[in-house]
Amino acid sequence: MELRDLQIFQSVARHESISNAAKELSYVQSNVTARIKQLENELKTPLFYRHRKGVTLNPEGRKMMSYVNKILQDFEELKQVFLDSDIPSGTLKIGTVETVSILPTILASYHKKYPNVDLSLQAGLTKELIKEVTNHQLDGAFISGPIKHSVLEQYDVYAEKLVLVTKNKTFHLEEFTTTSLLVSNQGCGYRSRLEQWLRDEGLLPKRIMEFNILETILNSVSLGLGITLVPESVVKYLSTAGKVYYHPIPEKYSRISTVFIRRKDAYMTSSMRSLLNTIEEHRNINVL
Repeated sequence: MELRDLQIFQSVARHESISNAAKELSYVQSNVTARIKQLENELKTPLFYRHRKGVTLNPEGRKMMSYVNKILQDFEELKQVFLDSDIPSGTLKIGTVETVSILPTILASYHKKYPNVDLSLQAGLTKELIKEVTNHQLDGAFISGPIKHSVLEQYDVYAEKLVLVTKNKTFHLEEFTTTSLLVSNQGCGYRSRLEQWLRDEGLLPKRIMEFNILETILNSVSLGLGITLVPESVVKYLSTAGKVYYHPIPEKYSRISTVFIRRKDAYMTSSMRSLLNTIEEHRNINVL
């Protein structure tokens, strides 16, 4: 078993496709197929389900994947330990939730100071991003916090208030039972706060409608499709234009913070250290 075999396995698993993995790695497709079969023969077990649309990890493959991710991450960190210099460079894979209003400022400042670092940015929900940082798929992420996690450390970035957004100028709690909730998919920190509030009030929403894009949620509220819960800074421009109204909610549910997370045991490269310093320079957790 060679390191190259593990890299091929990881790529095939990620793409769920032999052909796409071959393109990513610049290998001939037949070579990728052969290496996967050789790996399965060596381990004496199939690692994938084969089907017409491609391949999918089976239980043994998922077990293998957890080890492969760790081995390849350790290998990358080993290289960084010896190749890292005082001048930040290389690639940082960073995740973020949609509503980090201070993020463009942080990234612009970082890029200006450290132009040799390639920042790869990936949007997602808090739950997904936590998983990807934990599994070494991302170097770090901006998420809704705070969190408690055994392998992650967090750095305060920003804090603000969540507000209820409606089409109408007034809103009463009873309307939750007659109005649709417009939310992101499971794993969104704002959705969790809203659902907790309703549980504590003993209220059941009329309907829950899920969307993948925050802008779509806000536009749908402006059209009277339902109501939602988002940070105040995100909705101010729509409120100023008179398209929606936002309302304060109980303080217990309104305070939300953005934190940056990374693995505690990950090697601290100069690129990551510089990013954390930039975050600290722009840190503002007193805007509530």
